[in-house]
Amino acid sequence: MSIHGKNFIGNKLSATSNKSSKIYDINSEDALDGDFYHATSDEVNTALQLANKAFIVYKQKTQKQRADFLDSIADEIMNLGDELIVRTMNESNLPRPRIEGERGRTIGQIKMFATLLRDGSWVEASIDTAMPERTPLARNDLRKMLRPLGVVSVFEASNFPLAFACAGGDTASALAAGCPVIVKAHSSHSGTSELIASAIIKAVKKCDMPSGTFSMVHGNGRSVGQQIVMDERVKAVGFTGSTQGGMNLFDIANKRKTPIPVFAEMGSINPCVFLPSSLKNTKKLASVYAFSITLGVGQFCTNPGLILAIKSSKLEEFKNDLAKEIINLKPAAMLSSGIQEAYETNKEEAIKQHGITVIAQALEENTIAQGRPLVASVNASEFMKNNKFQEEVFGPYSLLVECDDINELDKVVSCLDGQLTATVMGSNSEIAEHINLISNLENKCGRLLFNSVPTGVEVCHSMQHGGPFPASTDSRFTSVGTGAIKRFVRPVCFQDCPSKILPQELKDENSLNIFRLLNGEYTKNSI
Repeated sequence: MSIHGKNFIGNKLSATSNKSSKIYDINSEDALDGDFYHATSDEVNTALQLANKAFIVYKQKTQKQRADFLDSIADEIMNLGDELIVRTMNESNLPRPRIEGERGRTIGQIKMFATLLRDGSWVEASIDTAMPERTPLARNDLRKMLRPLGVVSVFEASNFPLAFACAGGDTASALAAGCPVIVKAHSSHSGTSELIASAIIKAVKKCDMPSGTFSMVHGNGRSVGQQIVMDERVKAVGFTGSTQGGMNLFDIANKRKTPIPVFAEMGSINPCVFLPSSLKNTKKLASVYAFSITLGVGQFCTNPGLILAIKSSKLEEFKNDLAKEIINLKPAAMLSSGIQEAYETNKEEAIKQHGITVIAQALEENTIAQGRPLVASVNASEFMKNNKFQEEVFGPYSLLVECDDINELDKVVSCLDGQLTATVMGSNSEIAEHINLISNLENKCGRLLFNSVPTGVEVCHSMQHGGPFPASTDSRFTSVGTGAIKRFVRPVCFQDCPSKILPQELKDENSLNIFRLLNGEYTKNSI
């Protein structure tokens, strides 16, 4: 299919604006196919009207109907075939295996939510039956479950053009919850977004979902995005990106007449603590961490941007081995010219700070499109005095903080901001000796790893991808895994409700055969 660059306003295409944008290949600087029309205020308003109207119908769809819809979306994405892979490669500079893998992950998480819906127990149905004879006060019949919030606005991420974008985890979990979605397409991969949006709309029509269940618009985040978030019909926001971008949306949402939650996954430097026992094989450790630091040209939200260790001769060996690894690595093309420019600016700003020493930089110089790997070091005392060292440098960069002893290392951990991940490297016995340090790290992150690297986020029930601020705006929730659905629902209690209008999950007969908390006991029994 040819790229038309139009907005998806419900089930219809629209391009009434005289303003449009193009996407350019970061290496050749040639324009890719497509003029992407920025949504006008009227187009955005129409999308909001349709979404709000669709919510009344969509929220009443059964879990099975929503599950079939999600499966249909996954099937339609696969039906896009190689056209999707090639377009995404051209827009993102990511290699084919990475894009094919990300497509698999995207489809896998959509189908995972479909499976969750078919099981049905996730709604946390709770029933306390009436006790009219109870003294001194009778008890009413009380039945509670999770219900969808309403229209959700999703902002695509730049670094995962499929898995955290148009049909990514935010969209999939919101649709699974029963919420219509309006996606703000990312300007760096608008063609990819168009292809995915077309697949979603095909599924909307195929499964007889109301027009407005899904919309996607192009345009500037400061105008189009702001209009969406400020609108009272929007009830929640999903965002993955920079701290500045996430906080801008958070501030807008909290200035509304009715504030709404913004579930923003933002910056993280993912500290990795190297206890002395981890430095026995410094060559292997350096090889593993050099790979993780530069994986995806350092453009994962979980690349290890900070290493904490105690000064020793073995640490000096590690630094030498890490330097050997880094200098032999080749610069690689980053996702976009904007990201590459930001990396160069932030890297240069970081290594200008007082007390910092460059351990190594890749010998091969980068082109204007590429990110050049670099690792540096700083003493703990300097690190704790300068908040600049905690700012994320999005790219193939990491900072080693050298501590005098375990007490100073613990102080460094105490001063850390919130993180998506934190890692501890060391023997089991040594880790057990430092339980207070481990507990301190736990308070700083959403996922605590042992003897591994933080890159690699499994999509499953037990994953937590979110952490204390500024890693995310609400550390109680995850943007990856089935728990992501909890962001877009709220508990509703039905008191003495007539059986005919009760949600199926709360009826006496439990025809869905789900687990429910019945008078304080989990069971699948009917009443």
